[in-house]
Amino acid sequence: MNRATLRVWDERACRRVHEASLRLLAGTGVDMKHERARELCAGAGAAVDGRRVRLPAGLVEQALAGAPRSWTLRPRGGDSAPLELTPGNTYFGTGPDCLYVTDPSTGARRRAQLADVTAAAVIVERLPNLDFAMSMGLPDDAANEVVDVAQFAAMLKGTHKPLVVSSPFGGASLYTMREMAAACGEAGSFACLAMSSPPLMLDDVCCDKALACADLEVPLVLAGSVSVGSQGPASLAACVAVVNAEALAALVVHQLGRSGAPFVFGVGTGVLNMGTAVDVYNAPGVFLANQAHLDLIHGVYGLPSWSYAGHSDSKLLDEQWSLELGIATILGTLSRATLLHDVGYLESGLQSALEGVVLGDEIAGYARALMSAVPVDDESLALAEIEAAGPGGNHLGSKMTRTRHGRFWRAQLIDQNTHDRWLSHGEGTLLERVRRRLQELLDAGPAFTLDPATTSVIDDLAGHPRKEQGGVTAHERAPGTARGSPGLS
Repeated sequence: MNRATLRVWDERACRRVHEASLRLLAGTGVDMKHERARELCAGAGAAVDGRRVRLPAGLVEQALAGAPRSWTLRPRGGDSAPLELTPGNTYFGTGPDCLYVTDPSTGARRRAQLADVTAAAVIVERLPNLDFAMSMGLPDDAANEVVDVAQFAAMLKGTHKPLVVSSPFGGASLYTMREMAAACGEAGSFACLAMSSPPLMLDDVCCDKALACADLEVPLVLAGSVSVGSQGPASLAACVAVVNAEALAALVVHQLGRSGAPFVFGVGTGVLNMGTAVDVYNAPGVFLANQAHLDLIHGVYGLPSWSYAGHSDSKLLDEQWSLELGIATILGTLSRATLLHDVGYLESGLQSALEGVVLGDEIAGYARALMSAVPVDDESLALAEIEAAGPGGNHLGSKMTRTRHGRFWRAQLIDQNTHDRWLSHGEGTLLERVRRRLQELLDAGPAFTLDPATTSVIDDLAGHPRKEQGGVTAHERAPGTARGSPGLS
């Protein structure tokens, strides 16, 4: 490919971990807490004993074969490009459901509000290197029973770009969200994140989301969170085998709901700090384990993938914050994951900051440039240009310089000036430049607004997420009754 990449495991190691996951699924099995999911598995040949479900290798391989290798996630109008969810493409986005935000006006840490969810979406809409939006906050001012659809409405009001939702409930709300997205111009403009319950458990919420996503053909992003030394052995390879088994079990449930429904295979191995009891985001072991798992997903399964970028364990916008944000974004990009989320996270996922979204966009642009192909051919070697300039010559006025130099990445926030120019520009720090840019974006306001009729529709749906739809409530709708689906690419 002649481009930068990162790799931990070779093909033999990937295959061995895959076989270990199959052994866990067939022997130990998973605790599956969703009755219909257990029934589907039993009907397909799994051994079910109470809540314990043991999945034969053939059933897992069948699910892997049925999941599509490519899917299009569309925007709701505007200039945003669709996301082609396929191995080889990489997209950046924010993260979900932080309890706290850094107030952009005061810098204080406070509880998230619905207005913060919209503000984050507005910023994502204006930033060129962020491709999808998540909530960035669990709003304290939304009623608990409607918090997920309230978040969804808030994001719809801020951006045309595709969304990834993370609901604390089961799949019922997804039917309402699809109606809301359709009212805004594109039903197939969002994906849904679900998480397994380590070790080796799938709870009601996870299974219910999986079946609803399959029914609606909303891409399911399935991620785990096995922690080394607590929910799994003190071994990166062992924990990857466990989290991989959980994802494969969820894939089986998902594909039994509807074969060919879109599935994004997520990673999630943590390294618990035994001294602080914090599952940190930026430990070397986390990056190593997640990269190894992505090697398995890319090399053996060939499915779209989900990982991390743009986050920090710092509690405030300091030197640690910018250092870790940069490391996480570069390593995330080199990982080749399809969807990279959590841009703008602080405090190991408890806090979000719009400043982190702005700086994350800058470093995502840097990382994309780092991933550019470096071909070796007649045009790129430019021997005729070298010969024309000769020894001691220069290329400042050459045709190649005039036509191609603008393709190279140029910093907007990272200072690359001379000392004199830096002095003349006010001797500013990176954080000062980031905050100045953020204020410009906030002052500019939303890049678009929904028309009043559409706003009324989504507000009504957000306030009544369990309302009747087509004669049955969202809770009662059985899989296989979706009203249309996005196209498979």
